[in-house]
Amino acid sequence: MLGALAALAALAIAPLPSRAQSGAAPGVSSAAVRRLESALADDSMEGRLTGSPGGARAARLIASEMKAVGLRPMGDSGYYQRVPVSATDSGITLRAGFADSAPGRHETAYNVIGLLKGSDPKLAGEVIVVDAHYDHLGIGAPVAGDSIYNGADDDASGTVSVLSVARALAKAPHPKRSILFVLTTGEEEGLLGTDWLLAHFPLSLDSVVANLETEMIGRPDSLAGGVGKAWLTGYERSTMGAMFARAHIAVVADPRPSQHFFERSDNIAFAERGIPAHTLSSFDLHADYHQPSDDLSHIDFAHMTAVIDSAARAVQLLANGPLPVWNPGGRPAPQAH
Repeated sequence: MLGALAALAALAIAPLPSRAQSGAAPGVSSAAVRRLESALADDSMEGRLTGSPGGARAARLIASEMKAVGLRPMGDSGYYQRVPVSATDSGITLRAGFADSAPGRHETAYNVIGLLKGSDPKLAGEVIVVDAHYDHLGIGAPVAGDSIYNGADDDASGTVSVLSVARALAKAPHPKRSILFVLTTGEEEGLLGTDWLLAHFPLSLDSVVANLETEMIGRPDSLAGGVGKAWLTGYERSTMGAMFARAHIAVVADPRPSQHFFERSDNIAFAERGIPAHTLSSFDLHADYHQPSDDLSHIDFAHMTAVIDSAARAVQLLANGPLPVWNPGGRPAPQAH
């Protein structure tokens, strides 16, 4: 825990330059990105397994950062939204509620939620959800002597993006629309945290007008253009990607549509409810996926910082500009999770 706490204590994101007031991209500090990523992917977090002590430590770190940013707590216990789960030899499942006597060891996992209130009296009631999952696989079978599945890319990198965007936009004059920053648990177990979030949403779900998730941005993807470039899942499904392109944000279409990444992360749960929802990523199908070797030594911090800067510009655009809408045939049909 010491390494993670020291990194968090050292966290310092540079103030936004004045150009943010003119609508230019907010500033993001590479040093701050490195410090927070190092804390979340530290061995002391024990791989951030859903419902584990390591997962709880990561949630506390995230809540501390949200408090430092000045976000309004939106969980049922401050920044924390408690999520009832059950752990068995076959995996981790979501219980129907805290009184549910489902078989297995009953644990409490946590989503972490904070709100940046919009500045426009007419638009503040519209909400952009900016999210990532912070959980990973915990401690497992050792590979080359390493049994901690740190998940530095998957998805400490996305978690750092969400927190960095929150810090950047909170420093600027607040955007017109409200932004709900959410770090979920249980994605690796089947969207458990997001399913609980949507069933117990802290605001009216009808107020959510767009969702942008960030997943695995720690390494460049040559098919997206290399360092500093990212891609958007389901690019052709809505007008969101075209909006980013017109604003000269370095985001392109998903170069691997056959992988069905649009359907493979938390954004799909929002999309199936009719909300234009996509995931920003630069995952290049690296061999360290879901391995203990997904650690800090493989993170390209210059690339990651550049993508976070793009994410901040993208969220700023969503919160201030026209809203994305589904293209014909682009909205997915609801599915049971």
